[in-house]
Amino acid sequence: MSRFMRYGVTHCVRAAMARLQELRGEATIRSSMRALDYLSRVSLLVGICLGIYSRWEISQEANMLIIFVLALVVLGLAIVLHCYFHMEKVSQSLIHLWQGSLLGLLCFVGSPALDHGVKEQTTNYLLLTSMVLRTLWALLERICGCAKYRPAFLTTAERMELVGFGIVSFVVSSSPSVAVFVGALAVLMVVLRVKAVLTIPNLVGFAFFGEFLLIKGLDVSTNKFALACFLSQLMCDPLLDYYFSGSSVTERWQPFLAAGGWRRLSLLPLLLVVEVTFLVLAACKLSDGGQLYLMIPAFVVCMLFWGIIHLVFLITLWGFNTKISACQRVCLAQGSGFNSLDKVMASKGVRHFCLISQRLVLLTLLSTLILAALAWMSVCSLSISVSLLVLLLESLFHGLFHELGNSLGGTCVGYAVVIPTNYCSLDGQPMLLPPDQVQQLNQRSTDMLNKVQLFFAHHMIENFGCDYSTSGLSLEAMQAKLRSFLEQRTADGPRHDTYVLYYSGHTHRTGEWALAGGDTLQLDQIVKWWREKNAGACSRLILVLDVENALPWTKEVGRVEAVREYSGIYVAVQGATLSPASDPEVQDAGQLGDFTHRWVEFNCNPGADIRWSEPGRPVSAVYGVSHHWGDYSLHLPTEGDVNRHWQTYFPRVTYPVVRLALWACGLDVFWSCGVFQRYLRRFKLNWFPPAILDTGQGFKLVRS
Repeated sequence: MSRFMRYGVTHCVRAAMARLQELRGEATIRSSMRALDYLSRVSLLVGICLGIYSRWEISQEANMLIIFVLALVVLGLAIVLHCYFHMEKVSQSLIHLWQGSLLGLLCFVGSPALDHGVKEQTTNYLLLTSMVLRTLWALLERICGCAKYRPAFLTTAERMELVGFGIVSFVVSSSPSVAVFVGALAVLMVVLRVKAVLTIPNLVGFAFFGEFLLIKGLDVSTNKFALACFLSQLMCDPLLDYYFSGSSVTERWQPFLAAGGWRRLSLLPLLLVVEVTFLVLAACKLSDGGQLYLMIPAFVVCMLFWGIIHLVFLITLWGFNTKISACQRVCLAQGSGFNSLDKVMASKGVRHFCLISQRLVLLTLLSTLILAALAWMSVCSLSISVSLLVLLLESLFHGLFHELGNSLGGTCVGYAVVIPTNYCSLDGQPMLLPPDQVQQLNQRSTDMLNKVQLFFAHHMIENFGCDYSTSGLSLEAMQAKLRSFLEQRTADGPRHDTYVLYYSGHTHRTGEWALAGGDTLQLDQIVKWWREKNAGACSRLILVLDVENALPWTKEVGRVEAVREYSGIYVAVQGATLSPASDPEVQDAGQLGDFTHRWVEFNCNPGADIRWSEPGRPVSAVYGVSHHWGDYSLHLPTEGDVNRHWQTYFPRVTYPVVRLALWACGLDVFWSCGVFQRYLRRFKLNWFPPAILDTGQGFKLVRS
């Protein structure tokens, strides 16, 4: 009997281990991450219910019991709607509204008797456990590449939690400052998601003023664990997306850029109300302070300066909305939708408009800081909340103009070389394929050329040429072609911003291109030619390789900047690795041309379901960038450009602000933010390169 039981147990364990062996990998990781998500939600649910019950137990108020019962009813209603009526969105909205409301109740409803109670301490530990599990789940989801980035400023769940928390906090505290603070928190989340240039100062300032001034300025005691849990639920994803998200600028700002004109214009009255409220609260400071004979003249001067600058700010937003509406009409006429909006904006001069508007919004931000410092109120939580909201809104628009100004309008030229020789003799001389495979090779090479030309046309890249040679190219011919390509300029005279060089052919194991006559072409030689032709210009070179040995060059390009003479060179290499066939009879190994097909499809068709991190792929993508790749930026407008822009869009009464705008731009008071972001990008690209790297030209570099 014991032998039979031992056999049965051993058989079951072996079957279970075999099943686990089948399910290991991506499915197991996703199941583990899903379990973490469920555990964090259960911990949060139990903590909220226990916290509400402990408050009713101490206070013995009927209101707390009614709230607790209503919370259970809402939770049950959401479950019924989800399970029986298949109204998933409505049920999820109810649950998140319920969650935000009860977290606000836990945060602002308390008693000294709760501080040392067992139930309150258990509630705090459950909330802390939920925070840790939630953060760990979100981090693992992004590290494993399972996160899905959707173009949204705020998700439905986040909006409902903010609304619930804001309503309850306003009712309990009887102060509008907390509701305004919640609005500022929503704007901060948007600032993080769009990766505005002033994100780090905004985050530090929000944490400082929110903790030491706003929370302590309220007369209501707060539960720090409940408040931290609420902030963790909302800020975890935006904070992690600030680093892990590989979305382009237009993708991050898609909810705003793709919205209708009336929706964008509806933001102007709301912005005007917030700005006027800030001005009124700043003026109230004069009635509380002394030395009015000094304060009133200084405040009047600052108010006039602030009013003129903000008038320019509103006119700028109106002009930007007009330009975006015109670009949308062009996209609708072409039938391309949002996919080609960035290219249309570049052709309509949006980049030039944004570069100049960036300086004007910077002045707007400085004037608000000066007025807030002059009307400082260290004990008024409402004034602090409104000031945070105004500064975050202006920083958000400053980030919009800064990002679009640095990413739009870059001119690009491309050149492709296809040499269909993927066999090599012992002396390194490329050798043609046997006659029975020539037709198949020609078809594959023709497909590659068509894909490359489609890629150039889709991204509006000027086509320098596409060379196809079955007998190979000599080193002299290749050098002449590449030198001529690297000398290309725009019709107006300046150099192009980006040069794309595509190559498909035979290479040696070190990555060198195998040319006719036994010659080879190394990466150092191409970088040397690029440095000679690009001297004094700020352009970049992107090499796209569909070869068998692209990996050595993707590693070598990262060491280019180690040589002093190559400092300031912006070079990137996009390539792929071909996996060998798992079964010689099946012939499922990757072939030349497969990477070109998938990479062009990925960059030209946003709806293509191409997962570069999927295990077992016959073709794996890989890229490498030079050390200072993250420092690349386009040229800035001149003083004459600013003057012409001002005469076109603004009245003459505001013309003196032109000099001030130029002076503010030359001052660059936020240079430390740019330095921090530059070194952060260098660290990220060199040590933790993202799976998808946006080039700002409409296409992306990818790695598996």
